[in-house]
Amino acid sequence: MDVSKHFLARVLGLILIPLFLYVTIFAVHFVVLNKSGPGDGFFSSAFQSRLIGNNLHNVSMPEYLAYGSTITAKNLRIAGGYLHSHWHLYPEGVGAKQQQVTAYLHKDNNNLWLVRKPEENDSESRTPVLVRHGDIIRLEHKETTRNLHTHLHEAPLTKKHFQVTGYGTNGTGDSNDLWRVEVCGGQKGDLVKVLRSKVRFLHKATGCVLYSSGKTLPKWGWEQVEVTCSPYLKESPSSQWNIEDHFNPKLPNISLSVLKPNFLEILLESHIVMIRGNSGLKPKDNEMNSKPWHWPINYQGLRFSGVNETEYRVYLLGNPVVWWINLVTLGLYVIMVAVASVAIRRGLSLNQNSLEHSQVLKRGGGLLLLGWLLHYLPFYTMGRVLYYHHYFPAMLFSSMLTGVTLDILFKSSDLLLQPIYSDRLKVAGWLLLQFSILYSFYLFHPLSYGMMGPLAHESGSAMAGLKWMDSWDF
Repeated sequence: MDVSKHFLARVLGLILIPLFLYVTIFAVHFVVLNKSGPGDGFFSSAFQSRLIGNNLHNVSMPEYLAYGSTITAKNLRIAGGYLHSHWHLYPEGVGAKQQQVTAYLHKDNNNLWLVRKPEENDSESRTPVLVRHGDIIRLEHKETTRNLHTHLHEAPLTKKHFQVTGYGTNGTGDSNDLWRVEVCGGQKGDLVKVLRSKVRFLHKATGCVLYSSGKTLPKWGWEQVEVTCSPYLKESPSSQWNIEDHFNPKLPNISLSVLKPNFLEILLESHIVMIRGNSGLKPKDNEMNSKPWHWPINYQGLRFSGVNETEYRVYLLGNPVVWWINLVTLGLYVIMVAVASVAIRRGLSLNQNSLEHSQVLKRGGGLLLLGWLLHYLPFYTMGRVLYYHHYFPAMLFSSMLTGVTLDILFKSSDLLLQPIYSDRLKVAGWLLLQFSILYSFYLFHPLSYGMMGPLAHESGSAMAGLKWMDSWDF
């Protein structure tokens, strides 16, 4: 009975209450931050419809897609982006050197496309013709007047897919500009509902489907999202699009009752967007990123500002004395636990204090070691850009483990020394440790508080003689 009560208390105190607080904070967040902003495009059309000031909030537009309409098409994968093109061409060696087509996460005039019939310019038609499931269309980029196009060249990043480009002039291209509209779950003749229909664009000549891979293009592609034509026709959010913006003066506007998502849906979507955004971060030019193995050895810091002697320089670097004591103590902890475990296994007679010390070392220290590992090792699996400050949570656990290990080490000195010498060793050890930490802080504090003047390798520098590793850049 006591075990079950203890278990329920832990579930309540360590899982349910923290989870409730976490979700409550997001609920407040959604209530307070309810207005449109520059990052709206990262979210689905349904999510955007709840943001005051967004063009989808209480939206009024033509209900059904028609030829001659100006549209934006948004991919249905989370953070899939808007179908986008611009004047820049694919570089040499990347498929055909034609105009780039990407998915862009922000609202932009280069996201606008004109819906055209295959062989004619329908802008002069007086009576609007609605687009139906199964129709063959052209999508003409409004800004550059080139058609959405694909061919059998490989896509830039997804090698088993085909390249998608902008091709032609003033809407005149070739047969590879034709796409069949398919309403997911629809039948031939069904109308395409703006915002509500899930649509796929199947290439007439090759049979592939327009696809947002979610992969970030290199700098030549402005780090936008890759758009391909996939020969794999299985339905997925990556191959599904919805018509988000729809402009056609020949059609009446009506108020569209977009199904606004509930709280759990927007909570889930916001987390997926955060995770994908975080994992897709890339270093900026001249930015000092680092690798996980750098962190425990204090291999490299992070420059916040300034690069030369005339600028005010701030450089984030861990106190090397603390960092290296932590590193040495990690190894010392493993040795001490191994020695204590072997001694107990072999039945060596230990006094009560030694038994208590071994329990503290294994249980308390083991928990702190686990905390360090859980906060440190996952970074080795991450593909995103990493920075020095990512180690700080793990460093706290490492520092606490150092405190526990050194405390047990000093207390265990009475196994080898007489009590009077053991006590003196404890006092001297702690005083030396504290003095080393405080004095090293004094030596390196200009890095954190900022400095000007000569660099560390120059005479007269406030940091002269303190560049202990060549990789430190201050």
